[in-house]
Amino acid sequence: MSVPPKVAVVIPTWNSAALLPRLLDSIAAQEMPIELLAVDNGSADRTVDLLRERGIAHVTLERNMGFAHAVNLGAARTSAPFVMPLNADTELEPTSVAALSAALVDDPGLAGTQPRILQLEGPGRDPGSARLYSAGMALTRDGRALETAAGEDQAARWLRPREIFGVCGAACLLRRELFSGLGGYDETFFSFYEDVDLNVRAQIAGWRFSYVPEAVVWHLGNVSWKAGFERPGAENARLVARNRIVTQARFVPAAALPRIAVAEVGALARAARRRRFLATLRGKVEGVLRLRGALRDRRSLAVEGDLLRARAWLGSG
Repeated sequence: MSVPPKVAVVIPTWNSAALLPRLLDSIAAQEMPIELLAVDNGSADRTVDLLRERGIAHVTLERNMGFAHAVNLGAARTSAPFVMPLNADTELEPTSVAALSAALVDDPGLAGTQPRILQLEGPGRDPGSARLYSAGMALTRDGRALETAAGEDQAARWLRPREIFGVCGAACLLRRELFSGLGGYDETFFSFYEDVDLNVRAQIAGWRFSYVPEAVVWHLGNVSWKAGFERPGAENARLVARNRIVTQARFVPAAALPRIAVAEVGALARAARRRRFLATLRGKVEGVLRLRGALRDRRSLAVEGDLLRARAWLGSG
């Protein structure tokens, strides 16, 4: 008898034809059965043709609805108890899904697990010498998110499992209960910071996350995004600025406001140097306009859970 898949892999695609073959091959090489679904965000290249040729189950959208919508839709259209969002520009080592799944099975209190995500640079694949992309998500004292150890060499401390604030949306394994209980990613975010926000809401609800370094995933970073916009860096800056304000408003204590103000002024200065000032300013204005709804969410989260669980991670980066 065949073993039913324990993991549903959901791949949001957008002009990803050049990336998908290596990712799909790495999924096929996993040491456990996988329920696989791609959700295409209105690609203009051969992405959908490639999915058909490879016999990959997929959903096609007429236009780009964003990463958050694609993953939520993929989770709703699959049935395995664990859901694994994967960026199209990732590749998995053969034992990665099994290791992430085993950690969730062993600890019912975990909402999700994150692999050791390595930067995919050049043609070589040496897990021992590659630089890190993420060893888990962390927070600054003012509530900004960062990928732990990004760009660093792999020191011994990054090869040990540990509890973390949250998981990176580029490659992680989540319990289906997280999607049913919290409604998945916030689709109003479109892309960027939707994973931070879900981590925050999960922490408030009493869930935990773990870093599983024996699971290894390679990641290029923003490749599909760069192929889809005339000014991808500016659009990235706008969405991050907007979504970060909403996420901070949902849980960061009022005492952190002066620190946040300083950080936001610094962000505008950096944006000006990178010629993204207007896009960043627009994002901040959009975030401020969403504050009323975010503060309403904050009150609901405080009633349903404990904001201190998320705040305990401020300064973990």
